[in-house]
Amino acid sequence: LLQVEYAEKTVKLGSASIGLVCKDGVLIVADRRIHDKLIASESKNKVFEIDEHIVASASGVLADIRILIDMAQVLAQQNRVTYGTPIEPISVIRTLSDRKQMFTQYGGARPFGVSLLLGGVSKGVSTLYTSDVTGNFFAYKANAIGENDEKIKEILRKDYKEEMSIEEGIKFCLKIFKEILEKNYDLNRFDVGFVKLTDAKLVRLHGDELKKYAK
Repeated sequence: LLQVEYAEKTVKLGSASIGLVCKDGVLIVADRRIHDKLIASESKNKVFEIDEHIVASASGVLADIRILIDMAQVLAQQNRVTYGTPIEPISVIRTLSDRKQMFTQYGGARPFGVSLLLGGVSKGVSTLYTSDVTGNFFAYKANAIGENDEKIKEILRKDYKEEMSIEEGIKFCLKIFKEILEKNYDLNRFDVGFVKLTDAKLVRLHGDELKKYAK
């Protein structure tokens, strides 16, 4: 149980991500928070393509994140090869959560220090899931993980609207980050990914591509 608590604290230290279900799709906006100027910014992604219709972000131990994202991508590929169809987002989050839960009960193993946001479009419906370090997962209309997640959730509870479009959602999330980060706010920090209901194809934005949403 102590290890689970330590894992939860690690997640709280990770950079934040916000997920929204919008009227026309699902959206994730993530803070990459690059401290070292020697790191190439494009090498530190916070938004991941699981399949063309599924987007994810995570907070916590980077190596653990990589393992879970790789696992999710393989699951999606196997489903396409085996069944010839795109995998359901809930199948991905359930499998990852099962793996995380297993590592909370084995002796000699530590829990995955990762919380996951996973959004997808399937059969004309947008869904957003969050999986915590214990392996619990729930569906959300809007949620946040990582640093300052409680402050962000307070704003989401107050100002999130289900009728938001993806474009409005991006503006909303950037506005939240501007309020939270204050003088550290910089568009180059953010990774954005969304999937629209109309084509179910992941679109990614970052840097200068976000300027029109930050006005």
